[in-house]
Amino acid sequence: MRVHHRNLTNLVGYMNDEGHLGLIYEYMAKGNLAEHLSEKSSSILRWEDRLRIAIDAAQGLEYLHHGCKPPIVHRDVKTTNILLTENFNAKLSDFGLSKTYPTDDKSYMSTVIVGTPGYLDPEYYTSNRLTEKSDVYGFGVSLMEVISCRPVILNTLDRETNYIVKWVHAMVSQGDIKNIVDPRIRGAYESNSVWKAAELALACVSVDSNQRPTMNQVVIELKDCLSMELSQRSESHPMESKDSIEMMSISMVMNASHSSPMPR
Repeated sequence: MRVHHRNLTNLVGYMNDEGHLGLIYEYMAKGNLAEHLSEKSSSILRWEDRLRIAIDAAQGLEYLHHGCKPPIVHRDVKTTNILLTENFNAKLSDFGLSKTYPTDDKSYMSTVIVGTPGYLDPEYYTSNRLTEKSDVYGFGVSLMEVISCRPVILNTLDRETNYIVKWVHAMVSQGDIKNIVDPRIRGAYESNSVWKAAELALACVSVDSNQRPTMNQVVIELKDCLSMELSQRSESHPMESKDSIEMMSISMVMNASHSSPMPR
């Protein structure tokens, strides 16, 4: 309850009713991100909105890693644990597996392996050595979902395409960014913004955790992606803004003329 950040769900309290125990968190009206990325969702998130949600989630992780004393490793970063408010602001949730991180000279701590298949850091899985970079891995996989809306693990026998990390890596290597992006967006995105996001996601899932960025760096890179997207939009509609200003000016002149007194 001492941990507070705009991108973390707030713990309201707890329930202890005749042996029935429960934690009570703030209500998140739009559910979790995975539901909105699903093919069953009736609404399609725009690329800009996806970037804003990714930035919110990254900022929540950044706070856990660098703003808490001692630092906290979430240990179960995934799209179902990214919840959305009425206005689609994102907040990380479900801290049941979270661990405080040592602040001495140790670079890791040994723990029992927990997490969700597909999002679980393979280095942590093989070594039992937990660092904040394990969260970075889970975020990278989640970002791939945000870009593609592809399931993390497909029920196919093709090992090169059944795991989203291998699939995105293969597509990027071929220079095929168009087929990575959720086709439901229908090309409404700035390609450089998507490229940068895809390359960032791949950096987050590097086999060697030392090669992964920190969450501070992830936030900076995602904000650059959003800037690219917004710049492209403003450049593609310059005449609309000009026309709108001219129409407002004409309207004001007409209104002023109608309200002027008649000359005597």
